Amino acid sequence: MRRNTSLSLLAAGHACVDVYQGAVASLIPFFVAERGYAYAVASGIVLAASLLSSVAQPVFGALTDRWAMPWLLPVSTLLGGVGIALSGVSGSYGLTLAFVAISGIGVAAYHPESARVARLAAQGSHRAMSWFSLGGNIGFALAPVMVSAAIGDGSLSRTPVLALPALVGAALCVPVRRMAGGRRTGAATASKALRPADDVASFVRLSLAVVCRSVVFVGLSTFVSVGGLVSPLLGRLADAASLQAALAPLIAMPALSWLLFRTLEEPDVPDPGPSRPPGRGAGVSPPATYGKGR
Repeated sequence: MRRNTSLSLLAAGHACVDVYQGAVASLIPFFVAERGYAYAVASGIVLAASLLSSVAQPVFGALTDRWAMPWLLPVSTLLGGVGIALSGVSGSYGLTLAFVAISGIGVAAYHPESARVARLAAQGSHRAMSWFSLGGNIGFALAPVMVSAAIGDGSLSRTPVLALPALVGAALCVPVRRMAGGRRTGAATASKALRPADDVASFVRLSLAVVCRSVVFVGLSTFVSVGGLVSPLLGRLADAASLQAALAPLIAMPALSWLLFRTLEEPDVPDPGPSRPPGRGAGVSPPATYGKGR
């Protein structure tokens, strides 16, 4: 499969998955209007999706580092869609939290494996990886439109319609499975030999900066007092004071994120060496490539 074709399919599939990240926030106004949820109660729905997703994603990342799991792409896509599709069917708050949490697990399972496959398809191209990331951003941006079109003036009982992007995304995963099915034996050995020491301090600063960005992004994108893992605190503040008071702390987050980013040093990228082996017995063999000629 050609690189552009596989990356286009991966980017489109990424959009079909990340639409469910945006759908959680987009559904909040409908839950508030139809079920009379207070801000703090409604923010728990976002917490259910983001908390399990945040906890589960490193686990799936560790598994992806050990084994190639291309089958996880369609399965996780369907899981993310089914959770959101069922979230409005039951009037039970507990079941709503459970279904949204299931969707969050699906989204978390998708990203590490899809990133691995995208790196293989990109063949080291940063521009190609940016197209893959763009797909996710497009999906997130289209979530409010999709939710409004599906529910409109109706009720939350129409949320099963939101499963359609998952069906499309799962179908798009099928053509790229062969490309990513093999184990990365040669490539893994070579990359391990070239891997520099972990920079834990820079990783912590980068993680904190991303946390600040995520709180602001999620909190403002929903237009209600929900901000991922801190959503219950913001929700209670909005109920006790006002929505403006709850959103005010978000103003300082971008400045804090900038302070963390500016202290990061440029990472050392291992020299991949010449495109052809210099000769017999000359160091580590070049990493194996995947997806060519298939």
